[in-house]
Amino acid sequence: MSTSPKTRRGRSTDLQKREEIVLAATKAFFDHGYAAASIEAIAADAGVSKVTVYNHFGDKRGLFAAAVEHECENIRGQLLFDDAGNGIRERLLAFGHSMIAFLSRPEMIRFEQRIAAEVEQEPELGLCFLEAGPRRMKLALASLLEREQERGTLILDDPLQAAEHLAAMCKGLADMERRFAGRVDAVAADRRIRSAVDLFLKGYGKREDQGAPAAS
Repeated sequence: MSTSPKTRRGRSTDLQKREEIVLAATKAFFDHGYAAASIEAIAADAGVSKVTVYNHFGDKRGLFAAAVEHECENIRGQLLFDDAGNGIRERLLAFGHSMIAFLSRPEMIRFEQRIAAEVEQEPELGLCFLEAGPRRMKLALASLLEREQERGTLILDDPLQAAEHLAAMCKGLADMERRFAGRVDAVAADRRIRSAVDLFLKGYGKREDQGAPAAS
């Protein structure tokens, strides 16, 4: 019994160290790219030893995956709650706006450009990014859609395909402007997201659950 408090404190300290490392790594990878970010600098910024970083994450790629996953929590946080009282339309709108806001940040645009270049030298880095970020987001969105299907508000043959449809419509061709020109029209983005959700619900939702159409 006397050792329990020490165990709890140890776990709390480990979690705190891990969070500090992830925050330092996220900043390093997004500011400098994967190749230029060093474990030594990340450990120093987090106030831990290099050995502690390796103990928590195994290697640089494991740390990179944790950093990408941490960033993508901003989107998945809109999807993982299960409050049917908010309505499916409101939650899908929240998802669309969160995704576009996340992708439109200048540091995210720079990060995507760096990663695209670095993947040519290290193809497995691209797979690591996809698994930790976009694919996890897609699965989370598909899980939300499946829950709504169980409630009877959506009719789906393939939740993963439906999730892809919604994400693609929310981004639209404007994603090319974002990635290659760094331009984001907030008003147009809002209009596109609302239209995408309304079209999605017309295709997959029961008529009585589609909600009022978006104001133009």
